[in-house]
Amino acid sequence: MDAPQQVHARVPRVALVGVHGYGERHLANLARLQKGGAVELVAVADPHPPAPGALPGSASVFASLAELLAAGLAPDVVILATPIQTHAALSLAALAAGADVYVEKPPVASLAQFQEVLAAAEAAGRLVQVGFQSLGSQALPAIKNLMDSGSLGTVLGVTATGQWLRTKGYFGRSRWAGKRSINGVDVVDGVCTNALAHAVATALHIAGAHTLADVVSVETDLYRAHATQSDDTSVLRIRTAAGRTLVCALTLCAPEQENPSVTVHGTEGQVTFYYTQDELVITAQDGERRQVFGRFDLLENLLSARANSTELLSSLEHAGAFTAVLESIRTAPDPQEIGSQYVTWEGDGDLAHPVVHGISDLIKRSALSLATFSELGAPWARPLRPTHVLELPAVPRGVSAISTAPPETKQLRVAEYLDGSHVRHTSSPRPYLHPVRTLAGTVVTDHQPADHVWHLGVGVALQDVDGINFWGGRTYTRDAGAYVWRPDHGSIRRTSIHEDGATLRETLAWSGPDGADVLHEDRLWSWRAVSPSAWQLTLDFTLSPATENAVHLGSPGTHGRHEGGYGGFFWRLPENPDATVWTESASGEENVHGSTAPWLAWSGTFSEGSATLVYVAAEESTDPWFVRVSGYPGVGQSLAWERPVITSSEAPVHRSVSVVIADGILGTAEIQQVLSDRKETR
Repeated sequence: MDAPQQVHARVPRVALVGVHGYGERHLANLARLQKGGAVELVAVADPHPPAPGALPGSASVFASLAELLAAGLAPDVVILATPIQTHAALSLAALAAGADVYVEKPPVASLAQFQEVLAAAEAAGRLVQVGFQSLGSQALPAIKNLMDSGSLGTVLGVTATGQWLRTKGYFGRSRWAGKRSINGVDVVDGVCTNALAHAVATALHIAGAHTLADVVSVETDLYRAHATQSDDTSVLRIRTAAGRTLVCALTLCAPEQENPSVTVHGTEGQVTFYYTQDELVITAQDGERRQVFGRFDLLENLLSARANSTELLSSLEHAGAFTAVLESIRTAPDPQEIGSQYVTWEGDGDLAHPVVHGISDLIKRSALSLATFSELGAPWARPLRPTHVLELPAVPRGVSAISTAPPETKQLRVAEYLDGSHVRHTSSPRPYLHPVRTLAGTVVTDHQPADHVWHLGVGVALQDVDGINFWGGRTYTRDAGAYVWRPDHGSIRRTSIHEDGATLRETLAWSGPDGADVLHEDRLWSWRAVSPSAWQLTLDFTLSPATENAVHLGSPGTHGRHEGGYGGFFWRLPENPDATVWTESASGEENVHGSTAPWLAWSGTFSEGSATLVYVAAEESTDPWFVRVSGYPGVGQSLAWERPVITSSEAPVHRSVSVVIADGILGTAEIQQVLSDRKETR
C-alpha cells in the first residue's frame, strides 16, 4: 500500500509597497521571515527603486501597486508603507486583488475612507492589519489583568503623554509631511495622528476603546509651533462608552526627547506603560516595580491569522476608535499657531527645532488633571471664556481712588470667574476666580497645579459636607488615619446670577455624587479700588441646607488630621519661592497657621512681578487662618478647624472675608495705611 502523500502549505507570497522610510524596516523584517521559510517576498513597488542588493534575487520591482498587480503576481499579502493619503486607495486595490493587507498607521485619512475599506475587506473576506506595533506588546494583557483584578482600585482615568522634538528637516522630508490636506486631498498628518499616533492608539486600547461605537466624544485642543498645517502640540480628551476618560497630551516641541507612555491612574496605584520599550512601571502603596515584556510581530500575527484564524492584534475594525479621533482632528479648526514669544528655536538649518516654553510642566498637569492646554490657561492657548469678568477703572498715580473716572478711562481686567464645568469630577467641579491680577497685571492665583490639581484659584470648598467631598482629591477619614480615594465627590453649580456694577450675586447648588442637592449657597462678590496700586475683593457666602435636615460641615481637622482644618474660603497662589507671611503679631508659616489674627499678609515675587495680598477677617470672625508656604502656597480661613459646624434652616452659616491685592512688597506700616485707605474708600 502506498504511503499517504504529504501536502505542503504554500509559503505566503508578500508584496511590499513603499521601500523607503518605514518601508526599510519592513524589508529587514521580511528578510528575517524569508530566511526562516515563513514568507516569500515576490515583489516591491516604489517609484524610487531600492538600492542594489536590498532585495532577494527572486523579487520583482515595479513603480506602483497597479503595475505589480497587472503583472499577475497575485500576492497573498500586500504591505503598505506609503504616504497617509494613499493608504485607502491602495488598500482597496489590494483587497480587490484578493490579498490580505498590512497597512501602516494611520490606516486611512478620514472616517469615510475607513468605512469604505472596512466594507471592502468584509465583502472580500480578507484581513486588514494596521501597523500599530505597540498593540503587539505582551505587556497589554498584563495591564488588563491589573485593571480587571482591582489591583489598581477604581480607575480614575487613562492618560498618554509624549514629548518628542522634530526638526525643520523632518517636515521637509516629503511633500505630505506636516500637511492636513494637499489640493483638497486629506492627509491629516500631525502629532496625534502620525508621529505619536501609537500613544493615542495604545491608550485607547488600554481604556477598552476599540471600535467606532466605543468612542462617545472627542475634544481637541490643537496647536503648532512649526510652520506647518498640522498640529505639533496638542491635547485630546476622549470619553468612552464604558464611562472612562482618556487624555492624550503630546508635543513635538519638547526641550529633549523622552520615552512616550500611557498611564492608568487608579485609587490604589497606577501603572505606566513605556510602549516603545515594552516596559511597565507599577506603583502601589508597597512601592514600585518594573517589568519588561516581549512583543508579537504584527506581520507574523497576520500570517498566523491567515493560517489558523488567530485573532488579529491590530485589526482595521479595532482601529475604529482611533479613526473616530482622527476624524475629530480632521474636522476641527486648523491648529492655532503658538506665538513666537512663547517659543525658543534651538539648532540651525534643517536641524533647528522649536521648544515651547513650559511645555513639560503643562503636559504633566494635563495628565494629572485630565485638562486641556486651554483649560490650564497656557498663555499661548485659546482662552477659556469666563462666565464673568471683574473690571476696575485704571486710576493714574497721584489720583485718589475715589475720584470719578472719566468715561474714556481704561478698564483693567482684575479677575475672571469660571464656572468650573470643565474640571474633572474627582476635583469636585465648582465656580472659582482665576486668574486674579494686581492692578499692574501680576497674576496671584493658580489653578489645577501639578501638586494638587483640585486646587482652583479663589473660591469656596469643603472636604466634608455630610460625608460628601466638595474639595476634591482624596478624603481624610478618621478610620484610615490617612487620605483615601472615595467615590464621594460633589459638584457646585450656579442656579441664578445678578450683576450690578462691581458686585456679583449668585445662588449655587451643592450636589452630591447622586445629583441630589445638599446645600444651597448665596454668594456675593464685590470689588473696588483702594489706591492706584491696590484693590479689594470681598467674598460673602451663606450656606443653608437644601432640605429640612441640618447639615454637618467638616474638614480633615474634624476627622483627626492635626492642624488640617482647611475648608471654606481658600486662595491658591502661584509659586513664589521668596514668599513671606505674617500677621500683626507673628510671622512665618508655623506661627501664623491656626492663628485668629484680624489680618494676614502674604508677599512675594511672582512671574510678572511682586505683590502683597492682605487677607482681612470679618470683625466678628473667630475662624483660624489656614496657611501653607513650604508644601504649596495657599491661604484659607477655616470654617471647621477641629469641630464640625452645623448649618440649619433656622441658623444658616455665614462667612465674609476681604483681600487687598497690592502691587509691590509692602511692610506692616504700609499695610496699616492700606487698611486705613480701605476704610476711607468704603
